[in-house]
Amino acid sequence: MGTTYSLYLYASSATEADAESAAVFEEIDRLEQLLSNYRESSELSRINREADSSEVTTDPETFEFLQTSLEWSALSNGAFDITVGKLMKAWGFFRASGHRPTQQELTQVSNEIGWEKVQLDPQRRTVRFLSPGIELDPGGIGKGYAIERSVAILRADNVQAALLSAGSSTIYALGAPPGTSGWKVRVPTLGDHQNTLSTVTLRDTSISTANCSEKNFIQNHHLYCHIMNPHTLQPVEGILQVSIIDPSATASDALSNVLFVSSARQRASILQHLPKDSAFIITGTRLTSRCKTIRWTGTRNGYCSSRMANKTH
Repeated sequence: MGTTYSLYLYASSATEADAESAAVFEEIDRLEQLLSNYRESSELSRINREADSSEVTTDPETFEFLQTSLEWSALSNGAFDITVGKLMKAWGFFRASGHRPTQQELTQVSNEIGWEKVQLDPQRRTVRFLSPGIELDPGGIGKGYAIERSVAILRADNVQAALLSAGSSTIYALGAPPGTSGWKVRVPTLGDHQNTLSTVTLRDTSISTANCSEKNFIQNHHLYCHIMNPHTLQPVEGILQVSIIDPSATASDALSNVLFVSSARQRASILQHLPKDSAFIITGTRLTSRCKTIRWTGTRNGYCSSRMANKTH
């Protein structure tokens, strides 16, 4: 899925740890075969190739994943949109370092995205694109979904303490290491993984981070981030990082992107409806600058490192 998964766990022996690790990574590999748009052989890639010309019958798991994705699109009024595949390619953020598309390219892309153009039939478990050129991109939710399914395996095997990470963009903390209240998870400084922005203690919950530092390009002194606003067809501006804690890894993955794309007023409204969640949002236009404080909404505490974005709230 374009990232590296890491697992830390407590077990009674090396043999048991190896067995649990193997089961988790086999599950991630299995989901990669279903949901990755980096693999031409995946079920998602097959749907991308065929669903604009005919109904595609898919397996129950992939269908459930698509239903969940579209539900997030509906809940966020399209701030999260799994159909941004062509938009990501137009801006050069799929297997590339990024470039600014022409207006003609964006006009073409405008006809090739839109979550409302994906039709699901639960009775027949079929997928159909209502417009040609639609391309699904699971980047804003797929890693969290894989984490959640893998944690279910650990729970079923009665693992008491484990930490599973998808390239640090989504992390789930299961239980707690012996003698502690939870897993201490560091949120690295934007653009500098060697330094820590905030440290949180997590237990039976997840944290997801969406930020500009992983994929971006600068043209004419202007920063372009890989996180797209599906409404404007442009990279989001003025936001540099969003981190959110939610009990569900799938939800936190999707929400980190929803909050990134949404306006300040929309973010406030979303978080008011998630009283058990905690989040912080870093605003600004430069990847390295100074800040004074970081405030988590909810019950978490955070602190600022010496180098960060120019504003926080």
